[in-house]
Amino acid sequence: MDVDNLLAKASDNLSVRRAFGAAYERDGMLIIPVAMVAGGGGGGSSRQQPAAPEETPQESERADMGGGFGGLVLPTGAYIVQGDQVRWVPAVDVTILVLASLGLVRILTRAWSRRRRT
Repeated sequence: MDVDNLLAKASDNLSVRRAFGAAYERDGMLIIPVAMVAGGGGGGSSRQQPAAPEETPQESERADMGGGFGGLVLPTGAYIVQGDQVRWVPAVDVTILVLASLGLVRILTRAWSRRRRT
């Protein structure tokens, strides 16, 4: 895969179309889903140095290349449009709430135990 193709796929995955889903109408309301979109990527290359003087120039100029991309899309809520009023309805993800709570408990426990040792 070449770099241009990788960048095209990455920009498509991190576009505003991922953050704002396709709007749909239900019971006289227009619903626009919204998500948090994050991503990152990287790449690199290196040239091989000749290992022995007997190697040909073609073997010594071989280049190793690599790259990767990762993304995350989390639903955050939806805009509800009804008549002239727009309201925000947050999406409650219980898994994220539980993991955040456990992380907070861990941090507080560590701080308490360190304080108690001193």
